[in-house]
Amino acid sequence: MPAPAPGNLPAELNRFVGRDDELATLARHLGDSRLVTVVGVGGVGKTRLALKAADAMKKRYCDGIWLAELSALRDPELLEHALVEALGLTDHSSRPARRVLAGHLATRQLLLVIDGFEQLVDACATLVRELLRRAPELRVLAVGRRPLRVDGELTFALAPMTETDAVRLFTERATAVPPGPGQADARSAAVQELCRRLDGIPLALELAAGRLHVLSVEQILDRVGDRFRVLTEGRRGAPPRHQTLRTAIGWSHELCTPAERLLWARLSVFAGPFDLEAAEYVCGGPELPEEEVLDVLAELISQSLVVREETRAGTRYRMLDTVRAYGAEWLDALEDTDRMRRRHRDWYMGLATWYELDWFSPRQAEVAAGTESALPNLRAALELCLESPDEAHLGQHLAGTLWFYWAGCGRLTEGRHWLGRALALDSPYDESRLKALWVLGYVAVLQGDNTAASGALHECREEAERTGNALARAYAVHRLGCQALLTDDMPRAERLLRSALASYRELGELNSNVLMGQVELAMALVFQGDLEAAVALCEEVREICEDSGERWTRAYALYVLAYSAWTREEHTEARALIAESIAIHHGFNDLVGLVLAVELMALVTASEGDPAEAAVLQGAANGLWGSVGPQLFGSGFFGAPRALCERRASEELGTERYAAYEGEGLGLSPSAAVERALAERRRPAAAPPHQQSNARRPARRTRKPAGSPTARGGEAAG
Repeated sequence: MPAPAPGNLPAELNRFVGRDDELATLARHLGDSRLVTVVGVGGVGKTRLALKAADAMKKRYCDGIWLAELSALRDPELLEHALVEALGLTDHSSRPARRVLAGHLATRQLLLVIDGFEQLVDACATLVRELLRRAPELRVLAVGRRPLRVDGELTFALAPMTETDAVRLFTERATAVPPGPGQADARSAAVQELCRRLDGIPLALELAAGRLHVLSVEQILDRVGDRFRVLTEGRRGAPPRHQTLRTAIGWSHELCTPAERLLWARLSVFAGPFDLEAAEYVCGGPELPEEEVLDVLAELISQSLVVREETRAGTRYRMLDTVRAYGAEWLDALEDTDRMRRRHRDWYMGLATWYELDWFSPRQAEVAAGTESALPNLRAALELCLESPDEAHLGQHLAGTLWFYWAGCGRLTEGRHWLGRALALDSPYDESRLKALWVLGYVAVLQGDNTAASGALHECREEAERTGNALARAYAVHRLGCQALLTDDMPRAERLLRSALASYRELGELNSNVLMGQVELAMALVFQGDLEAAVALCEEVREICEDSGERWTRAYALYVLAYSAWTREEHTEARALIAESIAIHHGFNDLVGLVLAVELMALVTASEGDPAEAAVLQGAANGLWGSVGPQLFGSGFFGAPRALCERRASEELGTERYAAYEGEGLGLSPSAAVERALAERRRPAAAPPHQQSNARRPARRTRKPAGSPTARGGEAAG
């Protein structure tokens, strides 16, 4: 059987019941139109039907089905970033996110499901129109309460469930409720009447089923009947289906205890998934003590008002958008929205600070997963910080504190967006602004934008010197050294990096950034021919990383150590070191480190006498460079392994065969490229004697293997 197409569809597809006719019709529409929009009242089941239809069509899309959930998004400028994130793309270049999207989709055959776009309908329509124009094989399935109104759009209006399907859904949910007075029987006249009364709206039915642990079906029906007229009279202008859903939610709200209502309202400040600790801090208070939040939250879960999910970051909770919006109205009525938004912001600022500290620990992978899960809420916190110039310093602090996520987890473009917005606001040169400046410079360096990097880093250094902030000055000098390293000015890079490391030691600073500075100094020494000193620096980094549990910087140290092993012709050791580096970089989504490591693996493979596999790996690396920049911005030193591998492998294979193997690698996805690089290598058959001279290791090194003038062309790396 073929491997399933890639994508990110949620596991909740298995909960879908009924609607076979609608499913078949929607599937046909997907075959007929490049843009299909499923519209209908909130809670009618649009998302579940769309995902089920998409899943049924997955064999048609060789590049997979991808879901972008936009309901928590409010800033149109973040729309492209959200789609980049949903597609699992990582781009270290300075290209606009829209161009990254268009470039990625241009040659791919995939289905993009866009859910919850109502608050961004104009921006979403413009983007979808452009992507469809630039990507001929792209198909879009949009899900919302209104059409996008893009040319060629086919609108599918989803009606509520038939009585039969509604009864099936209610009965299925009833079986999941703990024993109580309301064991539902699908043949019960009361169940059928309840389904009719609730207009077959799935969310309303699930809310009703959530009450079966305390009420019978007949009691639920009586209470819905008593309140139906009263709860809809205040919204005469609303469509009937909206009235029904609001009635169901309002009825559920009336049945909640005061503590449950209060928690419901306060939870509405969360923009995405949240954990228990966040709920306890943000929502706790005199009226609802923190220690009682868990029990109240459990009641909301049992009533289907809050959903519990298991994620890579651990257990998380979320509210459906319609339920969240209802809670937000009550929070406004309580005149408590501003206070709760600030408590929410304070929690996520604290979380970011804690994560920054924990990045230098064995919990690095957990921090990466936790930050990714918290991203919608971190965005909401940043938005609040940037609403007022008086709080610009808070936004600068938060955007700067997240440096480890922007740089270490492949989120450079979004990091640049927030840092730019925060620094555009006037604020004094306090620690927050200085930190945001050096982080912006760091991000710009990694994107190859030397103009922006120089401006931010020189401003940071000058103001740090003026205000006596030695730590900010050290970071600015460090990142200027990193810029010199990537632009092949090795003497300047060595001078600046040594200065920064000396300042770090004097200040007692030790973290992933400091260790990265030591690795970068080692790279500058390698490129100047002092391999022995470089190895000593990286061995020290590896030892510290083993003691602290740090892995991100360790991967870069392993790269230098693998290069050293290769120059000693110790290919087995070099392969083991670079394989570990590749695995770590891939886990953190760090494309810069990943592509450099894959290129070195290609060179090691060529040196082992397997030019065909080396060409495949080099092709895979060339594909990764498209998301990083023009092969590390034209650096001859960093490009030396690539140039040497290409020359050797093409000499062995011939130009045509090399191009064919390289093309095979070029077609690999990042995950497939990593899998190929980490595959156990079988030693190829020995070459005929007259060919062995070309397949052997490089010529004997001089004392300074990378220091000759030809290093920029790649041969000196041998």
